[in-house]
Amino acid sequence: MADYRQINTDKLRTFCENIFSSYGFSETESRIITDVLLRADLYGIESHGVQRLIRYHNEIKTGLVDVKGKPAIIHESPISAVIDANKAMGQLAGVNAMELAIKKARQSGCGMVSVRNSNHYGIAGYYSNMAADKDLLGICMTNSEAIAVPTFGRQAMVGTNPIAVAMPADPVNFSYDAATTVVPRGKLEVYNKNGKPLPEQWALDAAGHPSTDAAEVLQNIIHKAGGGIAPLGGIGDLNGGHKGYGLGVLVDLFTAIFSGGLTSNYVNITPGLNGICHYFMAIDYGIFGEKEQIKKNLSAFLKELRGSKKAEGQDRIYTHGEKEAEMMASRIHGSVPVNEKTYKEFLEIAEARKVACDLGQ
Repeated sequence: MADYRQINTDKLRTFCENIFSSYGFSETESRIITDVLLRADLYGIESHGVQRLIRYHNEIKTGLVDVKGKPAIIHESPISAVIDANKAMGQLAGVNAMELAIKKARQSGCGMVSVRNSNHYGIAGYYSNMAADKDLLGICMTNSEAIAVPTFGRQAMVGTNPIAVAMPADPVNFSYDAATTVVPRGKLEVYNKNGKPLPEQWALDAAGHPSTDAAEVLQNIIHKAGGGIAPLGGIGDLNGGHKGYGLGVLVDLFTAIFSGGLTSNYVNITPGLNGICHYFMAIDYGIFGEKEQIKKNLSAFLKELRGSKKAEGQDRIYTHGEKEAEMMASRIHGSVPVNEKTYKEFLEIAEARKVACDLGQ
């Protein structure tokens, strides 16, 4: 890839940890933030990986993220809790909340935690997989700054609002993680960095018409000028765009409404506050029967999906989580492709933070 460079995974991890430590995060906190961030790149999800480092740098610098902010429980029951993240780094609030949901699932069979007043937390699938790694079913959602236009509208009102679900299976865990928009904002950022036009039906301009200009759409989102990204299914209702719009609203229900926080259309409106909300759920699926048999049933179904008849010209059907697992296996002890513009941002951040940028092969 001409506009990318391969960077050793271990060196990239160390660099990111050192950057976060330079802001005042503890060694453990820096490791957690970096692990969530780098997991996206290991999965092959560039939009939510290290290319987001510049966003975190700017949000810490401007006070949107409080390095000293500590999540606090403000409401709790045996199976649920509401946490105020107090502007903490989203990854720290997220790991804290899912750990609590897992603890409650161990004790009561189910644990649910809604979080308000947080920040961008990386990929939702990281947290659902935390539960799957503990032999539980995990669910995670987050709202975000409004960048999605309701069906038949022209004003962004809903975030990318992803939904992630993960559950143990053999040989690869089931892991679904997807935005309720056609694509997340980070995908537009990648297209913009590469100077590529957006595919048709991904985004709308300020008047609500289809647009392929990534830079224009991003600027309209930043300046609240109108337009944005289409809901999952696309523009209008012909291909089910109204369904993606509805799913996005459901995420705001679980994240913002349950936590008493900000719905997507109010996120990042108040100066100095993002106000992002999350939702975490862990279920001990043993409450439905013998766990090993349930896991076998899921594994068998996934195997049947992979083995079903392929479309002409296709040789493989994937189940959710397969591509990510294979990509991670190939990159975790190797290297990660980094866009040259992202690499230049690394150099700028390293200079600003007085941190060595030793990312040579």
